[in-house]
Amino acid sequence: MINLERILQRVFFWSYERGTWQYDLAVVLILLFVLGTPRRWFRDQPEVGLPATAGQVLLISNEDHRQTYRVDARALAPPMQTPALQNELHNALQRSGPDLHNGRFSIVRIVAVRNDQGAVVAYEVEVQH
Repeated sequence: MINLERILQRVFFWSYERGTWQYDLAVVLILLFVLGTPRRWFRDQPEVGLPATAGQVLLISNEDHRQTYRVDARALAPPMQTPALQNELHNALQRSGPDLHNGRFSIVRIVAVRNDQGAVVAYEVEVQH
């Protein structure tokens, strides 16, 4: 039993020298596990593309010549500066619907909407015609 315990201890702490048959066997077992494990065992599928709700533009309020929209943040490239963000939001709103399609509106106010972790999930954008 002491021999088996010592073997398991050396395997667990990876103390075999490179080039020995024990080292090679451990590498082969690891590769078999990584490459041979079915994906469904983990149920961890990568998310491909934007989620179905991404890119959504919703009209929140409409007062006189001012409207407020909520733009999903996942539809925008990560902005580095405010002018770039304003340009991205203007383009997203222009693509969103027929009433803004002509692009003749100006952005008055941008408010970031954050989730519980503090990440920006959307922007509330007030536009004026």
